[in-house]
Amino acid sequence: MILTGATVVASLDPLRVVEADLHVADGRVAREGGGARRDCSGCLVVPGNTCAHTHLYSALARGMPYRLEPPESFLQILQRVWWRLDRALDEEGVRASALVGGMEALLAGTTTLVDHHASPSAIDGSLDVIEEALASLGVRCVLCYETSDRDGPERAQAGVAENRRFAERVRREQPALARALIGAHASFTLSDETLAACADAASALDLGLHVHAAEDAVDERDAVALHGRRVASRLAEAGALDERTLLAHGVHLDDDEIALVGETGAWLAHNARSNMNNAIGRARLDALGRRVALGTDGIGSDMFEESRAAYFRLREDGGGEGPDWPLQRLAQGSRLAASVFGEPQLGALEPGAPADLAVLDYAAPAPLHEGSFPGHWVFGLSSRTVRDVMVAGEWVVLDRRLTRADEQELAAAARIQAGRLWERLDAIGQHEFEPRGERR
Repeated sequence: MILTGATVVASLDPLRVVEADLHVADGRVAREGGGARRDCSGCLVVPGNTCAHTHLYSALARGMPYRLEPPESFLQILQRVWWRLDRALDEEGVRASALVGGMEALLAGTTTLVDHHASPSAIDGSLDVIEEALASLGVRCVLCYETSDRDGPERAQAGVAENRRFAERVRREQPALARALIGAHASFTLSDETLAACADAASALDLGLHVHAAEDAVDERDAVALHGRRVASRLAEAGALDERTLLAHGVHLDDDEIALVGETGAWLAHNARSNMNNAIGRARLDALGRRVALGTDGIGSDMFEESRAAYFRLREDGGGEGPDWPLQRLAQGSRLAASVFGEPQLGALEPGAPADLAVLDYAAPAPLHEGSFPGHWVFGLSSRTVRDVMVAGEWVVLDRRLTRADEQELAAAARIQAGRLWERLDAIGQHEFEPRGERR
């Protein structure tokens, strides 16, 4: 296959923009070759985006009615919204949310999703359900189950078992578009035994731990009250903090923790819009180093929008970063996915790289070249310019439509499941879990 006539963004960091036809063969970018031609004249071809931290099940929560007392803290948001929602999920809801979430990701030019899943009433096999749904659409994914003690020790053990089972299956079968991490919710919902079990699973399977860390001050208060150390130190002592670890948020990490995260080489997924929505504070992006990627925490999968919001928020803080900052963060998301897939060139459009890309139909109103592209990204480009999307050399979106499924049918099925989910939710009260450190 040959994509002709486009301006190709071969790499986001370092930024490299070229005028050249792009050849694809055997699922990868090739130096040359023949085959079908796709006219991309006047378009931009860019690497597919990676969402480094999301919760696909939140797709069914859009517009969800709310009848409890309004939350007054982050903990109450979890107790009154999200921990009730995930309790109400069944297998069909998990499948529908993965399908509609995957659909929206591809249509926005996001080709890789790093999902952090929870469904305590439907744990066993839930990761298979998500993987099969995303594979049917052609989405690349990294999956884990959010192990937690908040629903009791039996479900915590089931969460560890689901992580292990899925990771072992993926290792055995090597599906083209799926890989695994070991999932855990957050320090304040993890007993020492459960955290140790997650760390042991990660070590035994040579995988990273995907865990919320210091998202809110409650996580740090609990760690200090119960364990005499802050969150990052607790993870490190448990053997759960190394170069494979993916920390979500990190808003309340202090200087010593930031230094520890840097020393271990852990990844951090920054979720700017979610942080703002939950009013939990601002991550120390100036100190957290280069291994910071961008996620949405379940607010869709539009990385154009997420990267722009994160950049403007950072500018408001007076950091002085230029418009290449969001490109660097998106590139780090691709490097994270590349490390999990064992594909070092994932996220670049260079010979040998997996052909994950988006074709943007963008009539640039000003000259577009390496020097100006960051400004076009921040101030002009958006998901509405996504025309075509390719994953592993296959067109999964052509002319703004999915190639493997009908968007209207997926959305209609999701609406049915969302309605059923909302009905079940009415019978579920505020989650009873309280951090033990908060009760002291």
